Amino acid sequence: MPDKITIGGVSVDTRHWIGGQRVASAETFSDSSPIDGGTLGEIARGGPAEADAAVAAARDAFPAWAATPRAERARILHAIADGVEKRIEDLAIVETTDNGALLRSHRRGVMPRVAHNFRFFADWLLSLEHEDFDTRGHRNHVSWDPAGPCVLITPWNAPLMLATWKVAPALAAGNTVVLKPAEWSPLTASLLADIAAAAGLPAGVLNVVQGYGAEIGDALTSHPDVRRISFTGSVPTAKHIAASAAANLTPLSLELGGKSPLLVFADADLDLAVDLAVEQYDNAGQVCLAATRILVEDTIAEEFTRRFVDKATTLRQGDPRDEATDIGPNIHARQLEKIDGFVQRALEAGARAVTGGHRGDGQYYAPTLLTDVAQDSEIVQEEVFGPVLTLQTFTTEDEAVALANGTRFGLAATLATGDPERAERVTARLVAGTVWVNCFFVRDLQAPFGGSRLSGVGREGGTWSFDFYCDLKNTVTAPNGFTDHG
Repeated sequence: MPDKITIGGVSVDTRHWIGGQRVASAETFSDSSPIDGGTLGEIARGGPAEADAAVAAARDAFPAWAATPRAERARILHAIADGVEKRIEDLAIVETTDNGALLRSHRRGVMPRVAHNFRFFADWLLSLEHEDFDTRGHRNHVSWDPAGPCVLITPWNAPLMLATWKVAPALAAGNTVVLKPAEWSPLTASLLADIAAAAGLPAGVLNVVQGYGAEIGDALTSHPDVRRISFTGSVPTAKHIAASAAANLTPLSLELGGKSPLLVFADADLDLAVDLAVEQYDNAGQVCLAATRILVEDTIAEEFTRRFVDKATTLRQGDPRDEATDIGPNIHARQLEKIDGFVQRALEAGARAVTGGHRGDGQYYAPTLLTDVAQDSEIVQEEVFGPVLTLQTFTTEDEAVALANGTRFGLAATLATGDPERAERVTARLVAGTVWVNCFFVRDLQAPFGGSRLSGVGREGGTWSFDFYCDLKNTVTAPNGFTDHG
């Protein structure tokens, strides 16, 4: 099999990147495009041997990188950001072809955010400090020490942006990294390895390995030389990773699924509320933060639904490379089957499809809104991860909060109201890592990000990222405790 494939004129190496070199595997796996289902290429399929090699490379590179002054680490991260910005078009076309998200979004938002991830954590590193404090005359000094090799396992819905959300702070902290991208969208991680090497990142500091979770993933998460594991993905996989990590007490950061609510009160700006609701179809519904449960005060439910349908039916579904497209395909035929299974079971149980409720051509699923759903039903309780929303009504504020909190998840929540006092009351009662009031998907890298309940463990962002990727140390020095031997 060839070592490189060409996507939209962009050459992508299909081998692993380990210790500053391209490494092939005896076996491969097929990577296909969700746009038309066609095979893009055969990708190196790693296993325990490649996992051991990558962790060894990260372990060997760690002492020198950890000892690299902060300013030099920051300079290299900025150089990586420069490299990303020079290749935004390449990265955009490859990722759109590989995972089906909109090309216009990759060009204008996602890939610039990739560069920003590196710049932000490079700059935050230079300002990272805790003010010394006194204990009975003793000086306390807090420092952030690099932890060691980190395994970062990333999802397929926003491959490079979510990978660099982890890679950037891990490298800034002085750690070395083994990145394992999702097998359904591995290609831009390979390009990142090229960009990092060109920026001067030393060999072994960033390693990229590809393959299946049950093969190379298990070998990575159970490895005794790994000091941190960060994972974004499903709850069942997270439980498996946690069990693997437990033998070595490897610290974990887990950003998992969501079943987030959008609460719409009668005093809300209805046009804004409808816009927020329709926005949940972004990326074909493949967004962990999406407010897939629309909760509307009963007095405005009929008007809200009418306006929602009017707006949703104007969305254009099609080839994500077309600038006019609003909704692209779902990532894989297996995911499409999963989405349709949820919808058909809900319809059989008595739900009504106000819009959608069926497949389109290929790997496209019609944007769907289901009503007449029970709070304890599967479609309300389980993450679908597709363009499928449910609508329920409420009468009182207490009922709205109970419905919003009535799942096992707690990743995010969105609230539409014209009453600031209500906003304050309700947000205080919502179980969620992030709450948006009259807005959606406004994220700042200095804010803590993560979920409650089954939506995750831990928080990352700003100093919280360094708290996770470092061993925090407090040094206590006695007053006048040094003897002058001069």
